[in-house]
Amino acid sequence: MELADYLRILRRRWRLVMATVLLVVVAAALVTWRTTPQYQSTTQLFISTSASSSAEAYQGNLFSSQRLASYADLATGTELATRVVSATGSSLSPKELAAKVTAQASPDTVLLSISVTDPDPKVAQQLTQTYGEELVALVAELETPPGQSRPVLKGTIVDAASLPGGPISPNPVRNLGLALVLGLLLGVGLAVVRELLDTSTKSADDLTNALDAPILGTIAFDPEVAKRPLVTQLTSHEPRAEAFRVLRTNLSFVDIDATSKAIVFTSALPGEGKSTTAVNIALALHQAGERVLLVDSDLRRPQAAALLNLDGTIGLTTALVGKVAVSDVVLAHSSGLHVLPSGAVPPNPAELLQSRAMAVVLGELRAAYDVIVIDAPPLLPVTDAALIASQVDGAVVVVRHGKTTREQLAAARERLTAVGAHTLGAVFNMVPKKGRGDYGSGYGYGYGYGYAPEAALEERPSGESAGRRRK
Repeated sequence: MELADYLRILRRRWRLVMATVLLVVVAAALVTWRTTPQYQSTTQLFISTSASSSAEAYQGNLFSSQRLASYADLATGTELATRVVSATGSSLSPKELAAKVTAQASPDTVLLSISVTDPDPKVAQQLTQTYGEELVALVAELETPPGQSRPVLKGTIVDAASLPGGPISPNPVRNLGLALVLGLLLGVGLAVVRELLDTSTKSADDLTNALDAPILGTIAFDPEVAKRPLVTQLTSHEPRAEAFRVLRTNLSFVDIDATSKAIVFTSALPGEGKSTTAVNIALALHQAGERVLLVDSDLRRPQAAALLNLDGTIGLTTALVGKVAVSDVVLAHSSGLHVLPSGAVPPNPAELLQSRAMAVVLGELRAAYDVIVIDAPPLLPVTDAALIASQVDGAVVVVRHGKTTREQLAAARERLTAVGAHTLGAVFNMVPKKGRGDYGSGYGYGYGYGYAPEAALEERPSGESAGRRRK
């Protein structure tokens, strides 16, 4: 991955990064707040020899410096801790006290520093001072040769233990600073991992590579679409209307020599906006002066008629079973668009759609209209859309940004290819309004569409008539 790839991931996943940073900083602040403050007191000892001449003093200093490491180890051992516990009457065990002690010999000197930490600053001072005194006594004992009263080495406290002015831990500034850095690293790592594991379609390359078809239009996401789902409810200059005009223009280049076009609008899965897209492109084509028929062939979950506030109880299925002529069940919307509703939901949709009667109906409709827009079911759950697409000019697949995966698109393409249907292109739906520059055709205009919720279907759009039977 290049730097540009990481920057794109950060722009796309910045909420995850910020949430991770915030979580780590809050956790660090909570741990810091709940940690018991520790105070440290330090004393310093000078280890020396009794020398009568400068030569002896030099040799004595070498001897003392060699002994310092040994006394540093003794200072942190249980023997000295036992003496300190006995002298101070501390409630700590020798092992517990030894764990609180650090001793360090300064390089190239005869100075030994002893530090003790404790939640109580006065206790820390008392223990440190006692450690220094007891180590002086221990040095005298160990360095006095047998039969003599004068030790070869002696220890002297040169810096008495002082009362700590503040705790050495926790350090809020250090802890929060480290938490900030750790949170950033962890957030960026999680963002990269999630991006690598995310197979949803988020770019034009993702879509075209998986579907092996061009992008014919781009519709941006808009939470207000449920209130105004139709382009006829918009003014001509609004972005959503412009998005469908762009899609209409691109569709005009599909099979340009054909006198009549029949195009299926479908998707890989439900909830990607194929019904609303089909209805609105039919309205956009009608506004351009084309003789357009919208056919609702979703015989399992019909929605086109409800979106247009039309009665869909009689329609395609009625004509397929031979009860009426297809021309008698075509409705006229208040906009002038002709609509063939799905009719009653049958028990055998797939058999009806691949029947000879369906081929006859399509032939009659092609003779009567310039463009037939067919709203079909999703490709992956059922075979209906692929069966219809194989009988017409091809299919346009509606793809929902950030939801439809590349694997689902590849499977949808295989469904169409398996029956000899042609994939004309795709509509990239519900694209985020920011950063739409690489989503293909559509120039960033428009708003997104989704499967209309049940409540939206019950509340019919205002200003739309119930429709009338076409004479």
